[in-house]
Amino acid sequence: MPNIEIDKTDLNILGILQKEGRLTNVELAEKINLSPSPCLRRVKKLEESGVITRYKASVARTEVGFTMTIFVDVTLDNHRDQASKAFEDAILNMPNVISCFVISGMADYHLEVVVKDLPHYEVILKQIQTLPFVKDIHSNFAIRTIKTDSPLPLSP
Repeated sequence: MPNIEIDKTDLNILGILQKEGRLTNVELAEKINLSPSPCLRRVKKLEESGVITRYKASVARTEVGFTMTIFVDVTLDNHRDQASKAFEDAILNMPNVISCFVISGMADYHLEVVVKDLPHYEVILKQIQTLPFVKDIHSNFAIRTIKTDSPLPLSP
């Protein structure tokens, strides 16, 4: 939980910024019916408390050459802290792995990998196979994207 109270106005600000992160403070203030100074104070408070973690551009994967998305489930050969730390440190340094989750179930980790083509994935797969403590890997290839990078369902 954040270390601040989040009210309806804050939720409204967050909802708008998730969809339109490049709004000026004046434009945002107009959308939430607040004057610019209090609006800016609220945004700064949300940033400083860690509720807003960053601003970024959403890039169309295929337009920059990443035509394949693969979901990779990885099982480690043990569950000691050393194994997890070594694996996670290695994953953090693999730019084609764009998300990584510790999961429950049959696997230990769920990775989202983007590549240009199948030979490119083979290179990434070999890198994952040689990571410390990797026991098993299962790859699932995305056929078509229905929904991705959606804003959180915040309700003011």
